Amino acid sequence: MSNLVQLQSQDWPEPIVRVQSLSQSGSFVLPPTYIKPPSERPCHNSLQTNEVGDIPLIDLSGFDDEALRGGIFDAVGKACKEWGFFQVVNHGVSPRLMRAVKAAWREFFHSPQEVKEEYANSPNTYEGYGSRLGVKKGAVLDWSDYFFLHYRPHSLKDHKKWPANPSSCREETEEYNKEVVNLCGKIMKMLSVTLGLGEKYLQDCFGGEDIGACLRVNYYPKCPQPDLTLGISPHSDPGGITVLLPDDNVSGLQVRKGDSWVTVKPVSDAFIVNIGDQVQILSNGIYRSVEHRVIVNSGKERFSLAFFYNPRSDLLIQPSKLLVTPERPAMYQPMTFDEYRLYIRTRGPQGKAQMDSLKSTSNSTPPCNTMS
Repeated sequence: MSNLVQLQSQDWPEPIVRVQSLSQSGSFVLPPTYIKPPSERPCHNSLQTNEVGDIPLIDLSGFDDEALRGGIFDAVGKACKEWGFFQVVNHGVSPRLMRAVKAAWREFFHSPQEVKEEYANSPNTYEGYGSRLGVKKGAVLDWSDYFFLHYRPHSLKDHKKWPANPSSCREETEEYNKEVVNLCGKIMKMLSVTLGLGEKYLQDCFGGEDIGACLRVNYYPKCPQPDLTLGISPHSDPGGITVLLPDDNVSGLQVRKGDSWVTVKPVSDAFIVNIGDQVQILSNGIYRSVEHRVIVNSGKERFSLAFFYNPRSDLLIQPSKLLVTPERPAMYQPMTFDEYRLYIRTRGPQGKAQMDSLKSTSNSTPPCNTMS
């Protein structure tokens, strides 16, 4: 282990080992810390996409055309109910920029270790270069490194905490985030309308323009025994919506469909979009955040960029009163997003355990009354 990078930190419960350094060590055996229980390994109930189909692919090129918009909105609403996931093409984000930002972050993760360590993070905010989620001592870890950065609110954004090398990284990441925020605005409008709410309803519940947004760049190095571990354990995303820029060269994302896991096949220049827990709460369970996980590969590394579009952290999120009826009472207790995400910061990915803990035990929970 002498050639592996270890960092002592008072914040993390154990020494931090970079997964990339494990991958490059030449070992053919996976360390016990990363070996999942048999029931959680990637071969368990996994399906190929041709067995049950893939997540829906939706063309947004007609978003501004009144004659085409209805069909697009309907397709999004159906995808949210049946899958909780969909892919979008012709989404308005420059394909050139998508490729450039992926190349910049690939270069960062291939830079000297001492360069990356300048951005080493802590569990307080996760901002920076990291290798684990959660601070539970003795947890079985995931086979991935990552870089997490804040984009909104502007008070949290600090370019000095973003990589300075390659020299294009900060500028291209800023431009990319700006374009993805615009895409998220379109998606929020579609979700709101398809729930039977006003166009701005969900956006207003998130804080209007004063939302939260962050980016996590995921790096999954080659793994000597990929059948024993996962890149990210099963979880649903705690925030509002997630826009994922996947690796075109290798599949890794798996989505739960019933009792099985479906491997998503990325489409060139497409984004993968999924519903987060906060939209499930606001929709009173009509739209569901779905468990997903990431598998790793023995012959190929993999990169992805996950953009999280979230409510303002201090706003109380609870079911919309327009979606609460005597037949469908409020399903979830109110909670701020700050309170909600502390769960994951403590325990790491835990499937749908956080959502289940929030289920209301009373039908008298006061619903959200934000109106557009």
